[in-house]
Amino acid sequence: MTTIAIVGAGPGLGAAVARRFGAEGFDVALVARNQERLHALAAGLRDGGATARGYAADVRDPRSLAAALDQAAQDLGPIEVLEYSPIPQREFLRPVLETTTDDLTAAVEFSVLGPVTAVRQVLPGMRALGRGTVLFVNGGSGARPNPRVGGTSIAFAGESAYASMLHDVLAPEGIHVAQLIIPGAITPGHATNDPATLAGTLWGMHTGRGDFRVFSEELPA
Repeated sequence: MTTIAIVGAGPGLGAAVARRFGAEGFDVALVARNQERLHALAAGLRDGGATARGYAADVRDPRSLAAALDQAAQDLGPIEVLEYSPIPQREFLRPVLETTTDDLTAAVEFSVLGPVTAVRQVLPGMRALGRGTVLFVNGGSGARPNPRVGGTSIAFAGESAYASMLHDVLAPEGIHVAQLIIPGAITPGHATNDPATLAGTLWGMHTGRGDFRVFSEELPA
């Protein structure tokens, strides 16, 4: 049995992804900052028949993130799938002319250094398995910079570049790297951006191993 690690796990998309991959036989490692909320989320998943555990870590703290992923692999088994989808913090969403260097430092720690830490931690296990999938989830500014959200636009550009390079260099090793762009809000009941629908899209990206970038719906003009 192998494991999916969901970094940025919460009650919306993270829980939906956990349910989908858990139903397909994956053990689930939930990573977020609040251990109490993780315990509750993991308990709900276990009630639904999945094997799930929570590991508290801050993606802006490389040591805590690496330690959480290491412990998850020890407890649950090798991490075959890494999904990175923490929700950007409010200060990353300021207009570009109001965005400070401190805002950008935090955004880059969140969306570039966090992914680098996570990938470097799980990559040896994927190589040992001979397979793996890394799934990045970003908003529309990950594909089209938006001056209304300067921090995420700049940091997501770096995350997208990193992910795209990983896609190219890891494919020969049987490790698929892909990015899901979700324009607009994740909304229950939405035709394309409902959490369960998006979880299904991510499952298809894992199993189909197609293009690097997938859009949940078209970007608005």
